[in-house]
Amino acid sequence: MTQLVTAAPTAPEEQPEQAKPPRGQFGVVNFFSQGFLLLWAAMVVLPLLWAVMSSFKTDSEILSSPWSLPATPRFDNFARAWSTGHIGTFFLNTVIVLAGGVTITMVVGSMAAYVLARYSFPGNRIIYYAFVAGLTLPIFLALVPLFKIVGNLGNIPVIGPYLGLNSYAGLILVYVAFSLPFTVFFLHSFFRTLPTEIAEAGLLDGASHTTLFAKVMLPMARPGLISIGIFNVIGQWNQYLLPLVLLQPQSSFDTDHSVLAEGLLNLAVAQGYKSDWSGLFAGMTIAMLPMLVVYVIFQRQVQAGLTAGTLK
Repeated sequence: MTQLVTAAPTAPEEQPEQAKPPRGQFGVVNFFSQGFLLLWAAMVVLPLLWAVMSSFKTDSEILSSPWSLPATPRFDNFARAWSTGHIGTFFLNTVIVLAGGVTITMVVGSMAAYVLARYSFPGNRIIYYAFVAGLTLPIFLALVPLFKIVGNLGNIPVIGPYLGLNSYAGLILVYVAFSLPFTVFFLHSFFRTLPTEIAEAGLLDGASHTTLFAKVMLPMARPGLISIGIFNVIGQWNQYLLPLVLLQPQSSFDTDHSVLAEGLLNLAVAQGYKSDWSGLFAGMTIAMLPMLVVYVIFQRQVQAGLTAGTLK
């Protein structure tokens, strides 16, 4: 009669204890990191607060006591900047270009990123790396070719005036071209983190690829879409070089389509020696407040979108 012999359990080998850094070292690192963050926050916040505070002053108060609070808040500075300084027109032009540019960028970018991330086909990686290569193109190198290309678009019969220089559609197309590489790169990584099982279950239930993308994958990618959407909004809102080159009136009869960043500089230059500092600061406040409000409202979604790819 045989018996099964089981080996006696062996005690686990003791692992040598790793040397732990002294607690004081963590304290020093935290002190310098928090100090650097406080310094950086002060460098960003204080100029913004000073600009907002100066927008409520008179010109004499700005020049004589730039660091003091306004004696009496002057809300008429904003009315003067909006009407006399044409900030209202620049604001409307910016909203029109932004609405078209961000909408097309998000629609085309999300579809391209989804296909490149979830489907295998010949040339997939080539197309993806072509988008990545677009991130390395400095905007300064493309200014002259873009000016020529958009100018030639204006010579197309019938639709030329709507696509050429000093047109909303021409600037929107250029915004989309420059925003797509980062949008595709960001969303490509995000779509790859989504579970494959849900997509397979949707296809088994009879959902088409379009339905799967629009009703299943897009809602799951909402944090990433919000994050990249805010990046595109801020980037296109603050754009200066592209509008400066492409929104040049071709004659004295053309409508001025200047956006906020370009319009503020034109306002400062046009004033010459009669500088309306209070109106200029009011215009700057009008230009930056919408982006601050957008970021404050969606900051949690931005952080969730940036960390979702690393936590899944």
